[in-house]
Amino acid sequence: MTNSIEEFANAECIFVIGSNTTEAHPVISYYMKQAVKKGALLIVNDPRNIDLTRWATHHVAMKPGTDVAYLNGLMREIIQNNWHDKAFIEKNTEKFEELRSTVESYTLEKTANITGVPEKTIVEVSRLLGAAKMVTLAYTLGITEHTSGVDNVRSCANLQLLLGNIGQPSGGVNPLRGQNNVQGACDIGALPDVFPGYLKVNDQEAIKTFENAWGVKLDNKIGKVMPEMLSGCISGDTRALYIYGENLALSEPNLHHTRECLEKCEFIVVSDIFQNDTSQYADVVLPDLSWAEEDGTFTNTERRVQRVRSALKPPDEARSHWKVMNELSQRMGKDLGLVSPDQMYNEIRELIPSYKGITWERIENCGIQWPCPTVDHPGTPILHRNGHFSRGKGLFAGVEYRPPAEIPNEEYPFYLSTGRRLWHYHTVQTHHCVSFDELFAEELLEIHPADAKKLDIATGDLVQVISRRGSIKLKAWVTNRSREGICWTTFHFPEVRTNDVTNDALDPISSTAEYKVCAIRVEKLSDGSVSKNAPIQWRSNRP
Repeated sequence: MTNSIEEFANAECIFVIGSNTTEAHPVISYYMKQAVKKGALLIVNDPRNIDLTRWATHHVAMKPGTDVAYLNGLMREIIQNNWHDKAFIEKNTEKFEELRSTVESYTLEKTANITGVPEKTIVEVSRLLGAAKMVTLAYTLGITEHTSGVDNVRSCANLQLLLGNIGQPSGGVNPLRGQNNVQGACDIGALPDVFPGYLKVNDQEAIKTFENAWGVKLDNKIGKVMPEMLSGCISGDTRALYIYGENLALSEPNLHHTRECLEKCEFIVVSDIFQNDTSQYADVVLPDLSWAEEDGTFTNTERRVQRVRSALKPPDEARSHWKVMNELSQRMGKDLGLVSPDQMYNEIRELIPSYKGITWERIENCGIQWPCPTVDHPGTPILHRNGHFSRGKGLFAGVEYRPPAEIPNEEYPFYLSTGRRLWHYHTVQTHHCVSFDELFAEELLEIHPADAKKLDIATGDLVQVISRRGSIKLKAWVTNRSREGICWTTFHFPEVRTNDVTNDALDPISSTAEYKVCAIRVEKLSDGSVSKNAPIQWRSNRP
């Protein structure tokens, strides 16, 4: 996030796109609701009638996978009406003309045809954005989990640069991280192309820095992303997998391919807190600690480095993962020298410039947001203040719309999109909590009443969802939460294995799979009793 979570509460205008905030980030949604109570505009851009739309002043329901076209259409309208911040653009940005030239073709008619958003809605949303003194933009996996995910993010940045909404309170571009400590994991180098602190692995100065710190010889080769690692199990390029805190056999798209990869891998180690679908393929299972049993730091979605302290005593056989890694490395001939969480954190501070001033003692009671270059620096709640971008000036990038890898046709007439529900979190984790399973005990397929009527489907009927990759069976939930032509479900339940049908087409830059869009058909299998989950309906009025 370029800004801070609490700034949502004081926003004048909040633009949410690709984020089911109340269910995926309920705490952050609280701040958004506080802003609405104070009179803020809330523009929710989502194909579904998600819970957050109850608070929205405007809900824009575009077709799945058309975010670039929609954002380009908004930006063309803003430029045409001189609602963009010319002074900010002139002083603080580069390549504005490239953006202008790109969005010029996204007329109201063209944008409406691609996105399904009425022309008058595009005009109204553009006017609201242009008239607002400051707009904060938030997105989540609904933007990134596409074959055009990187383009979607660039378009969000283009919009905020165009409006001059970068570097100001209650502004910015704010990705709400999909999982706990994703920000921290990326910061310390859990990516294939960077060292800690996002220093490139093929940068000679960076290589020297880490060779001196670690006492080893390093090469300049960029590592493999996960799809490459998995496919390598079939080709023979990958002979062993060490899987830490990831249930690949349920969470990866096109699970038939994933299971084949796991079956053919020579040696698999799984480290996790529960047995799961992936551990069934493991040669060795190492019991790990949960967050409540661990000491160390997390860096959250607003770049805040926070202390974590163990609140529970772990089971006897479970060990902190850093201890496991240290002992494994010793047995393989290299002592990592890991002694304690604070000792490891001090190494992070020494190697990552933006962490330099965030000492273990300073975050004893309250976290600090990076960058924080010195011990007397207060941290940085807002990035890019006064147009000071890390690269010098903000860079516009003209982005053309590309359709999803699959769109509906006669054989597969529906879109399928996937996401999260409030009650469950990522495959088996929350299914160990009886209370959550009582609240939502089985997976359902959301289908619009008009589509259900054509297929003679009622809530509780057993249906089959079929894609080019496979099929799943689950109960139907007839609801207007999803617009006509779009079905929706999650991959929380191992009994359903939703990712047997999802598409493993990848973004060419990030290698993120297109979980949010694939083409399916739906067939009724049998009449069924009403599911205990089905009566859940969202109230049309705000509480």
